[in-house]
Amino acid sequence: MTKAVRVHELGGPEVLTYEDVQVPAPAAGEVRIRQHAIGVNFIDTYFRSGLYKAPQLPFIAGNEASGEVVEVGPGVTGFHPGDRVAYYSALGSYAAERVFAADRLVKLPDRITHEQGAVLMLKGLTVWYLLHKTFKVEPHHRVLIHAAAGGIGLLACQWAKAMGAHVIGTVGSKEKGELALANGCDHVIYYNEENFVDRVKQISRNELCDVVYDGVGKTTYPGSLSCLKPRGMWVSFGNASGPVPPFAIAELNNHGSLFATRPKLNDYVAKRSELLEGADTLFSAVIDGKLHVPINHAYALKDAAKAHVDLEARKTTGAVILKV
Repeated sequence: MTKAVRVHELGGPEVLTYEDVQVPAPAAGEVRIRQHAIGVNFIDTYFRSGLYKAPQLPFIAGNEASGEVVEVGPGVTGFHPGDRVAYYSALGSYAAERVFAADRLVKLPDRITHEQGAVLMLKGLTVWYLLHKTFKVEPHHRVLIHAAAGGIGLLACQWAKAMGAHVIGTVGSKEKGELALANGCDHVIYYNEENFVDRVKQISRNELCDVVYDGVGKTTYPGSLSCLKPRGMWVSFGNASGPVPPFAIAELNNHGSLFATRPKLNDYVAKRSELLEGADTLFSAVIDGKLHVPINHAYALKDAAKAHVDLEARKTTGAVILKV
């Protein structure tokens, strides 16, 4: 038996139940992992609440973690007991131990800690595909990053700045603004005090942005469209404030022949070669000093509900982890 956090019914943070679960022996192609650190993400709250549909109830929450291999199943040749590993998956990471498919694991370099590995696999790989694949950021680009002081936001600001872009970020408080400025933002906009569209126009001298990275959703639409120059791209990759309502495609035409996309990580790392490309690029950026991984909040696994409360109340900055 091991400890895990399961959801038996959909709802608020109170439905996260810390309990004993049985961990099976690894089957063919699987390994058993003793976990050291677990990433906490907004997508975890979407599955918990029912916004995203889980395969079944009950389920173990969570989507990324790092740890060490303790047992390998039949046919596994690339991993051995003692290997330091990390992964991103659809559910199951809020646990002290688990079995996992070996072909979806990556090995952690010696210079990447378990805490870093636990937040790089979902948040870091998300930033990788957003900036390198969905819209390839180049030195002449002006980018707007909503929720710039969040786990994804701080990594995105750093990496976009390292790629030579002019970075504008929206934040909810002065404390978060200072954090965003220290992590690559050239300008911050306080969306509780300022109209972010007006400020983008002012900052850019009405030239607007090449791309908007929007993980907020409902409350930033349609303002995000008004921040884009003609033929710019709106990348709507999250729903922190709720899902974007249905809208007429003519809105893209009205704002200047815009492009819009609603991407997800799974479609960018579906092949193992893509997963390894993303992980290698990401780990290299951390080791080379281009990316600092800000882990500002750590909770015990048994306190996962508290982590969700604080995350949804916007009390956290940077990455949030659970310690086993």
